[in-house]
Amino acid sequence: MILPNPKDALHKAMLYRLLIGLLDEKDVAPHIFFKGGTCAAMLGFLDRFSIDLDFDLAQHADKPRLKRFIKRMFDANGFHIAEEAKNELYFILKYKAPTDTRNNLKLSIIDFPVRANVYQPQYLVDIGRLALCQTIETMFANKLVALTDRFQKYQTIAGRDVYDIHYFFTQGYGYNAEVIAERTGVPPAIYIATLSEFIRKRVTEKIINEDLSYLLPHDKFQAIRRSLKTEVLLFLQSAQGL
Repeated sequence: MILPNPKDALHKAMLYRLLIGLLDEKDVAPHIFFKGGTCAAMLGFLDRFSIDLDFDLAQHADKPRLKRFIKRMFDANGFHIAEEAKNELYFILKYKAPTDTRNNLKLSIIDFPVRANVYQPQYLVDIGRLALCQTIETMFANKLVALTDRFQKYQTIAGRDVYDIHYFFTQGYGYNAEVIAERTGVPPAIYIATLSEFIRKRVTEKIINEDLSYLLPHDKFQAIRRSLKTEVLLFLQSAQGL
């Protein structure tokens, strides 16, 4: 995973420490499925920095039991819980860091199973561990839905979602259409048309700049920031067969 800012070296190390702790905990690892930007970056599917850890939770997993093991792992690895959800496996963790540098990270283990999601064991070279991960087709489909879903739930738009969609298209990755249909309740072609209109109306250059400037090397960010929205709309238009 790339590191655009040397100041984030400690954060990357702490991110990997937390991930190793989770995957080495035999009572936790079989019940969590790695996903999201950090997973994609570590597997070479994405070329940007990512600052959080995201997982899906296995069906029928014992959340209270998992939470006990996870909290024990936090203590053993120097993480302090700043915030946590009452009924979900969601944590904002703090760690010791120099002043004016990043000192917290998010761990989210989502208990909203999507039946169409596909997982497979993957070797994470950076940390020398195996993990059950979403396939790239599953990641791409969920990323396509994430942009509108995030807005519906939280009234926020993440420029990184737009960038990731763009990058996945440029690499020629396919997406799992069944995931889109299950999560949105409409055929993928209809959803993609809706997504295009959403991006056209709501995604601004300001949103892209604020979210991506610290996740990409400066030259790469400058090269893509003004054309990102236009190019994504062209990819989506092509996906609709227009």
